[in-house]
Amino acid sequence: MANYRKTEEAIARLTPEQFRVTQQNGTERPGTGEHLDNKAPGIYVDIVSGEPLFASSDKYESGCGWPSFTKPIEPANVNELGDDSLGMKRVEVRSAHGDSHLGHVFPDGPPDRGGLRYCINSASLRFVPRERMEAEGYGAYLDQVEDIR
Repeated sequence: MANYRKTEEAIARLTPEQFRVTQQNGTERPGTGEHLDNKAPGIYVDIVSGEPLFASSDKYESGCGWPSFTKPIEPANVNELGDDSLGMKRVEVRSAHGDSHLGHVFPDGPPDRGGLRYCINSASLRFVPRERMEAEGYGAYLDQVEDIR
């Protein structure tokens, strides 16, 4: 089992935008994230801890301006917390090991795929292409990235 955790070295490597989003609960501007239009097969991992978060096969175009997923690749790696900021009730999504702010989950996703929309900031994610997953220690998740919708 990999040791996914938040380290000072990992925090020091973050860009200012990645730090603002993951460590200060920021939100990138809609339509600006590097992973928004990525359709390549692979997985998305926490930019800080490296823990697996979402698979390309669960990514879909929601039109919201941020990468959207129907479910986490490893539910234990995603914590959901109540968020009453901005004067509305929302559910914040954070990585379990890295404690990075990822985004929010909403109940307006595709009904045939569970009905959830994990609306995630690109700045909190690192994409690992399918061809590099084994070498980077994510081989156990290869079966979850085959079917791109």
